[in-house]
Amino acid sequence: MAGHPQPGRTMIEELAYWDKIKKPVLAGWFLFWILMVAVAMQDHLKGGGKHLWEPVFWESSSALVGTALLLLQRRKLTDRHLLQTPAKWFWRQILPLPLLSTVFVVLVYGLRHAVYAMLGLSYQHDGWIRVYFYECSKIFLFFGMFYVVIFGLQAYASLLEEKEKAEKSQALLREAQLHRLTQQMQPHFLFNVLNTISSLMYTDVKVADTALSQVAVLLRASMDLGQHSETTLAEELKLLQAYAKLMSLRFVDRVEISWDIADEVLNNKVPVMSLQTILENSFKHTVEKRSQLTRVQINARIESGQVVIRIQDDAGYLDEGRHSSGVGISNLRQRLQVLYADKASLRLSDLAPAGVMTELRLPFEMRHA
Repeated sequence: MAGHPQPGRTMIEELAYWDKIKKPVLAGWFLFWILMVAVAMQDHLKGGGKHLWEPVFWESSSALVGTALLLLQRRKLTDRHLLQTPAKWFWRQILPLPLLSTVFVVLVYGLRHAVYAMLGLSYQHDGWIRVYFYECSKIFLFFGMFYVVIFGLQAYASLLEEKEKAEKSQALLREAQLHRLTQQMQPHFLFNVLNTISSLMYTDVKVADTALSQVAVLLRASMDLGQHSETTLAEELKLLQAYAKLMSLRFVDRVEISWDIADEVLNNKVPVMSLQTILENSFKHTVEKRSQLTRVQINARIESGQVVIRIQDDAGYLDEGRHSSGVGISNLRQRLQVLYADKASLRLSDLAPAGVMTELRLPFEMRHA
C-alpha cells in the first residue's frame, strides 16, 4: 500500500515506487526485532531467568504492536511531496508519537497481562509511571531511527526515479533530434541528385537514362535507411557506391574513385548517409571546379580501437567555406555529437602538395557478421 497517489502520478506508479522501498524497510524492521529478542534472551539468562519463552514473548508483543502502529502511519511515511523539505516530513511523523507511545504501552502491557492470566501466572513489572516513560523513550528512539531509514530510502528511490525519467526524456529528445537531422538531409540529398540528372539531360540522354536507374537505387536505399539513425558500414557503402556511380556518369573522365575497405569494419555502425555527405563534399568543392582528372580514395580500417574512414582527393584545397560546408557537413557534425558525443570526430585537413582529406572516426564495436 502506498497511500494516496501524488499529483500527476498513477496508482501503478505509486505501487511501483512503494515496491522499491518496501523490501528493505520490512527486512530492516524484522532484523531489528530479531536482534531485540536475542538481546532480551541473553539479559534474561544473565539475570537468573529460567523461562526463555518470557523474553521472546515480551519482545514479540512489542514487535507486534509496534508493527501495527507503524502500518497505521504508512500513508504519512510514503507521502513524497514533503521529501524536499525534510524538517516538515520528520515533524509530520513525530507529531503523533506521544499518542502512539501511550497506545503502545496500553496495548503491549494489556496483551502481556492477558496472556499471563490465561496461563495462570502474574506478570510483574515496575510502577506504571516508570514503565510509561521507559516505553515512551524506547518508542521515540526506535521509531525515530526507522523514520531516518525510511526517509533515506524514499529519497534514494525518488532520486533513481527522477534519474530514470531524465534519461527517458533525454533519449526521446535525442531521437527527435536525429529524426529532424536525418529528414533535413533527405531533401538536400534529393536536390543534388536531381540537379545532376538535369545537367546530364543536355549532354547525353543515354547516360542520363542510366543515371536515372542509379537514382532509383539511391532513393530505394535512402528510403530503407531513412527511418533509422544508424546502419552498418556495409549498408552505407551500398548507398555510397550508388551515389559514386551516378556522379561518375555526370563527371565522366573527370573522376576516378578507388576503394580500400577492411572486412572487419563492415558490420560496424555508422550514421545514415554520413559517407555520402563527405563524398558529396569532395565533388562539390573539387571535382566540379576542375576539368582535369581528380582521384578520390575511400578507405576504412581500425586504428587505435576506432573505425577510421578517410575520403580524400588529390587536387582540392581547404578554405573556410569547405570546412563548414553548409548543410551537409554541419548536419553530420550535429548527428555525431548526438549519437556519440566525444567518442566520434570529423576532421578536414589539407594534403601536400594538393588535396583534401576528410577523416571520420567512430567507436568500434565487435559485431558478428
